[in-house]
Amino acid sequence: MGKGDKAIGVIGAGSFGLAMANMLAEKNDVLLYARRLESVEHMLQHDSYKGKPLHTRIRATNNLEELAGQCNVIFPIVPSSSFRSMMQDLAPYLHPYHILIHGSKGLDICMPKGVDPRSNPSKIDRSCIRTMSEVIREESVVVRIGCLAGPNLATELIQKQPAATVVASHFKEVINEGIRLLRTDRFQVYGSPDLVGVELCGVLKNIIAIASGAISGLGLGSNAQALLISRGMVEMIYLGRALGGDVHAFIGLAGVGDLVATCTSKLSRNFTVGYRLAQGETLEEILSSMEEIAEGVHTVQIMKSLAENLKVRAPITQLLYKVLFEGMKVEVALQYLMKYPFNIDVDFL
Repeated sequence: MGKGDKAIGVIGAGSFGLAMANMLAEKNDVLLYARRLESVEHMLQHDSYKGKPLHTRIRATNNLEELAGQCNVIFPIVPSSSFRSMMQDLAPYLHPYHILIHGSKGLDICMPKGVDPRSNPSKIDRSCIRTMSEVIREESVVVRIGCLAGPNLATELIQKQPAATVVASHFKEVINEGIRLLRTDRFQVYGSPDLVGVELCGVLKNIIAIASGAISGLGLGSNAQALLISRGMVEMIYLGRALGGDVHAFIGLAGVGDLVATCTSKLSRNFTVGYRLAQGETLEEILSSMEEIAEGVHTVQIMKSLAENLKVRAPITQLLYKVLFEGMKVEVALQYLMKYPFNIDVDFL
């Protein structure tokens, strides 16, 4: 690196945050933020964290002011449930010159004051749903915002297996910066101007991944899984359009590419939730034993309410809600799905 070059910031030391930090460190110094001081101290003293390697060019910190001061480009990669509070903590140190490219695959609910989304699901519409780029815009002065989405299973990235991602932004400069920082001989980076569409791909495929895990957990074969994935793709497009996404994003790498990866891999947290549900475990048992958040569970709650409110056809989401929160058996849900009257295969192109 040249003397005047700035480090690249990564916020979040979960598995995907660590994977991206290691990839970015192949070309740059990386400042990696972790919330817990003991995590930072461990990373400063060791060359691995939670069994995952740490590149020699990664330095850990738990000081957001330091990170924002030293890094012009920052990759926030934290769960959606804590994304807004993280942005509120980071915002005082951000300036319009910063570029933020997030890697979080979830949604934020912003209900009117005094309205609880759990007791008032019919009130949920697009006006109270935020993607992470919208949270960044609401909570900070940053203008140049992007997101990462694609078939990016963290374990495979850390093992340096070939993969690809999409950097989406309204700004060509952000896409080019993402490509410059991340593209290598084994990691391809594509660009997209459809920021919301690409974000929604990353969010909505988690619903279908839970259902796919359940199919696998029942011991069903490839035919059933292919049926679920293809119908799931259609459902993602219906829901995505209701939230303002473009169909094109869903048939690209961030859509169908990520969908296939998370629906067919036991490395996917959302797939694992569905698999274990079908094996007879309760949602509470599964979530309490998982180290990291399966975003799809929260997304099912939001999208079930949105689909009913906007009269969007989303049978997989609605049945999955019954399995997760109302005690319906996976086998029963599958029987309902097989009887659902789909008369036309594709009606959105």
